[in-house]
Amino acid sequence: MKILITGQNGFIGKALFKLLQQQKHQVRGTVRNKQKIQKNRDIVVLGNIGPTTDWMSALTGIEVVVHLANRAHVINEKVRDPLTIFREVNVAGTIQLAKQAVESGVRRFIFVSSIKVNGEQTSKHPFTVNDKPNPQDPYAISKLEAENALREIAKQSSMEVVIIRPPLVYGQGVKGNYQRLSRLVKLGVPLPFASIKNKRSLISLENLIHILAKAVTHPAVANQTLLVSDGEDLSTPQLIEKIADSIGKPARLFHFSPKLLKIVGKLTGQRKVIDRLCENLQIDGISNLGSDPKSPIKKR
Repeated sequence: MKILITGQNGFIGKALFKLLQQQKHQVRGTVRNKQKIQKNRDIVVLGNIGPTTDWMSALTGIEVVVHLANRAHVINEKVRDPLTIFREVNVAGTIQLAKQAVESGVRRFIFVSSIKVNGEQTSKHPFTVNDKPNPQDPYAISKLEAENALREIAKQSSMEVVIIRPPLVYGQGVKGNYQRLSRLVKLGVPLPFASIKNKRSLISLENLIHILAKAVTHPAVANQTLLVSDGEDLSTPQLIEKIADSIGKPARLFHFSPKLLKIVGKLTGQRKVIDRLCENLQIDGISNLGSDPKSPIKKR
């Protein structure tokens, strides 16, 4: 199978590229900067992604596209109008790629979205694929708009679209909040999270790339939206204990009122970060994608 991975030099892209090569697929990647090209790899430099990006050189002969390249979620956003920038890259850039993929005869387009399309937290029940989307920030809004545009393109063409919404992805090389938490654990900093009783769904990098690799050919996922996770929900203290165990450090947790934590977060401008550490975000989705064409897939 001839596969294109956009954002090949990213956290997920690097690992997926290697896995698909090991599975004997013919894999091509795209990057924005030529300095990111690694030796002995089929890489196309495209520059910035947007409504005028020319993807045709990267799409020549490609049967399946895995679209990872995007403007990622920004924790401390500094831009005055972030939604406009997110839309330019994540929506208009995706539409441009999908339309040119149709012109090039691509059979399947796999779009890695985000569970943030469903919302920021759960209360009475886990997120399901049938829930009404409830994006809360510009990043999530742009991901939902890209999903909707891709579904329309699929309706008007023979190209299959597969949408995958992962939660926080963890593994070697991860950045963001998980990296910050790992750094604090490694430094031995006492953390005030022992009283938190939440549950959050996560997915390992290894698990995600294997699901993506299966989605390349699995017949049951055509034109479906998949919510994915490891299938094991963890509280924040449990997550910290797992991080500590993986790096051979003690988990230095102490009790502190979650309500007071949220007040501190609000006063320090870290409310969203504290909310993610305190609240639930559970997913009712899939934790693997077997080779059996009849394996159950939760349909949108």
